Amino acid sequence: MDNWDSLSARAAFVSHRLIGWVYWDPYGVEKYTALGIPNGFGYYVTTRAGLLGNAGPDVVTAAYCSIHPDFIQASYENLAKFGTIEDAIRIRDEAVLKGLRKHVPEICDELSALSGDLWDAADSLPISGRLLFASQLRHRRPDDPVLDAWLAVNCIREWRGDTHWAIQIADGLTGTESGVLDGAWRHYSDDWLPRSRGADDEALATAYKRLELRGLAKDGYVNEAGIAHRIMLEKKLDEAAALAWMYLGEEKTTRFINLVDPVGDRLMRRIDETAGEKWMPAGR
Repeated sequence: MDNWDSLSARAAFVSHRLIGWVYWDPYGVEKYTALGIPNGFGYYVTTRAGLLGNAGPDVVTAAYCSIHPDFIQASYENLAKFGTIEDAIRIRDEAVLKGLRKHVPEICDELSALSGDLWDAADSLPISGRLLFASQLRHRRPDDPVLDAWLAVNCIREWRGDTHWAIQIADGLTGTESGVLDGAWRHYSDDWLPRSRGADDEALATAYKRLELRGLAKDGYVNEAGIAHRIMLEKKLDEAAALAWMYLGEEKTTRFINLVDPVGDRLMRRIDETAGEKWMPAGR
């Protein structure tokens, strides 16, 4: 199982890189803005949540867990004025296809060839409690295999994300507390990570007070026990999220990792250039 934990962590890392860049992609934001939405406000929220948006902002807030409810509400209010959830999904898909062919053309054929296997792995995963995963599961594009493969990886990644929050919530952490611990583990200063999701001074003060009561922080800083606790939670996640990759098999999982890993830095530079050097921390 140790080998699968390691493969799960590596596969997740390259998956974050393969998927994440599109949510700050200039082409996608431009097309989203062209709907009439000022500055493409809410592009990340609505395009990532996909069909889950049909359930309403409160359900999307529950799925995202750490993003401020007011931002999610405003994202959908803006979209409703000028377009539909289907418009957001279409624009995201167009940005994915254009971006993959432009920025990492050398992986497109082999990624396409893995499409069926990746969907089989996604379909093998239990759906219960995984809202973002479930909302993506039926969205497929077999007419374009490279996009279809990306969508399958996105499903597997969202299953991991849903499971991440299940583990954090079961541990008794709020979204802000999770952000504090995660930011400290990743060496993000000034609580940038929880603040980037809308946490204000009051929310952070409450989070630190609760973490200090658990011995995970002291004097407004996460301590060594807090870092160790966050690493323990990540190991639990790697173990739980190995399911999809175990179904895919060691040979194909390694093939996927070796395909995406060489272009991962290139895709992360897309985020650096379009959003900044701190966004998408899971891919850094």
